[in-house]
Amino acid sequence: MKEEGKLFVGAGGAPQFLDLSRANRHGLVAGATGTGKTVTLQILAEGFSKAGVPVFLADVKGDLSGMSQAGEPKDFLFKRAEKIGLEDYAFQPSPVVFWDVFGKKGHPVRSTVSEMGPLLLSRLLELNDTQEGVLTIAFQVADDQGLLLLDLDDLRSMLVFLDENAETIGREYGNVASASIGAIQRRLLTLKQEGAEAFFGEPALQLQDFMRQTYEGRGFVNILAADQLIQAPKVYGTVLLWLLSELFEELPEVGDPDKPRLVFFFDEAHLLFDDAPKALVDRIAQVVRLIRSKGVGVFFVTQNPMDVPEEVLGQLGNRVQHALRAYTPRDAKAVRTAAQTFRQNPALDTERVITELGVGEALTSFLDAKGVPGVVERTLIRPPSSRMGPASEEERADVLRRSPVAGLYDKEVDRESAHEILTRRAEENAREVQLAEEREAAEKERAKAEKAARPRRSNRQSVAEAFTKSVVRTIGTQLGREILRGILGSLARK
Repeated sequence: MKEEGKLFVGAGGAPQFLDLSRANRHGLVAGATGTGKTVTLQILAEGFSKAGVPVFLADVKGDLSGMSQAGEPKDFLFKRAEKIGLEDYAFQPSPVVFWDVFGKKGHPVRSTVSEMGPLLLSRLLELNDTQEGVLTIAFQVADDQGLLLLDLDDLRSMLVFLDENAETIGREYGNVASASIGAIQRRLLTLKQEGAEAFFGEPALQLQDFMRQTYEGRGFVNILAADQLIQAPKVYGTVLLWLLSELFEELPEVGDPDKPRLVFFFDEAHLLFDDAPKALVDRIAQVVRLIRSKGVGVFFVTQNPMDVPEEVLGQLGNRVQHALRAYTPRDAKAVRTAAQTFRQNPALDTERVITELGVGEALTSFLDAKGVPGVVERTLIRPPSSRMGPASEEERADVLRRSPVAGLYDKEVDRESAHEILTRRAEENAREVQLAEEREAAEKERAKAEKAARPRRSNRQSVAEAFTKSVVRTIGTQLGREILRGILGSLARK
């Protein structure tokens, strides 16, 4: 089933299409575990790719790697296709590029410390306001002194430099407390133990490599292996937020294009907002609001719509809501909230239906060509054309060999930056101190040698010297006695 400029998502009371010209108005895919969110994400990514739109998504469970392979014919897939009127259903792979922060299951994804910036890095390290201020000073001093902050070694060396020159730096930039520097260093050590060190370095990712098409005009699906990354939730959330922020900073304004330049799926979206300070949530809301004018659509995928703050949720015009379970008062509130966010259908009890949806069913509402939300419909989601399930290691390796970015990021580059420069300065200073100490020691040795070489006067007295001293002592003694007697005698006589 096709309509020009639209993606067929499924059917129920009526066929449901996502208008490509409104895909940059963002979207939400929500539902409890096991209700079909991953397949919905998969069929949306396939649809965008076929329409020539590059896609980025994080593969949290490893299942989405199968998009690189053609699907396997199965009876339940054909029955679903027939039931929803999908006449041209066929199996084919999607063009995929694999990425991995750790460089094991895909091309390495790297950023420099400078590109990450103090705000995101502070969030990653869970710093308080005072510690964030010190980190900001470290970035500013590095900029002013022309010191590149590329990897964590650079940042650690920069913090040591701040600590050693705290008094001088404090007069110009503000107070730099050793306690704050120590706290940041400890957090950096923890980050290193979590494996995040692999993310910082060069060559840094060029975002244009996320926006490639095949020779046939299909958009590449960029899949980030996140099964290991998700074990460090703060790192996962910060990496994806960095990617989103970089897209916002780098891409030019294009208004509302006929189709997006890129669609970004943020799976496990609650990890982005958990414990996030208000300043960061405000920043995310601003990026989501403005990035649509850059031609980028952002789809948040999460279990519960309440995981997404209201200031962000209100900007997500395209909705796919899978089943929710109302086991607790909070669950019941989530069901009620989800139902209220849809444009109501008089023929549908939305709040009741949300709890009754089966696997692969969803409530859907998409923006029309004028940007107006469609009424909510109960929808059977279309089956995917690519494989549901993971690719094998051999299949993944074959995709990597044929990748359009093969060889661009696989070898790490370590050029001169803050760590090397500050280390060299410290070594030069140490050598200067050592040379000064050696010169001082040599001077002392020379002075000692000269003193030892001078002729020494004998302590033995000649006969004449002894006779002269004896006469002087005798005269002095007699004269002293006469003076004493004279004084006493005069007193006595009086």
